[in-house]
Amino acid sequence: MINLADSPLDLSGRYLTAGVDEAGRGPLAGPVVAAAVILEHPNPILGLADSKTLSGSKRELLADQIRKDSRAWALGVATVEEIDQMNILQATLLAMRRAVESLSCVPEWVLVDGNQSPAWKYPTRTVVRGDALIPAISAASILAKVARDTMMLELDGNYPEYGFSRHKGYPTATHLKALEIHGISPVHRKSFGPVRRRTQVKKTI
Repeated sequence: MINLADSPLDLSGRYLTAGVDEAGRGPLAGPVVAAAVILEHPNPILGLADSKTLSGSKRELLADQIRKDSRAWALGVATVEEIDQMNILQATLLAMRRAVESLSCVPEWVLVDGNQSPAWKYPTRTVVRGDALIPAISAASILAKVARDTMMLELDGNYPEYGFSRHKGYPTATHLKALEIHGISPVHRKSFGPVRRRTQVKKTI
């Protein structure tokens, strides 16, 4: 029987537990991507950490190992159109739902990074800074980051003038300058302030 008083770390070690995290809430362009990972216990994957603290090459190596050695993993994506339609929070929760529902086995618990989770059938705990504390969430953060970076590299090939390969859609000075020069692309989030303002300026000209 599942003990509701168990700590997140106990849940990770004693139950079939999926860690969930996302990548891409803050950028001005591209999808938001979530990952769900169920690790294989008691065989840990060494080096798991918050993806933001790892180099790109280290993330790639760990992502390969996670995909190979975890019990189950899956990705979920919410598109730019869905982000603009329902807002970034709801789109993120949708991506998380899609990731968990795509797992090859049903988790007994789900641990979600942060303080908000989808409304779903799975027993769930949210864990603030879970990507640094819970190995399964760390693994999910790595897969989500690597997957989204790969998507942004592909978008860079379609829209090289924006520099997506360098900033991955985040609002850097280079990206904002490109928006001024080239306007918005089909993969920009029109509901985000800097993009929306650019759209409004164009309409007034």
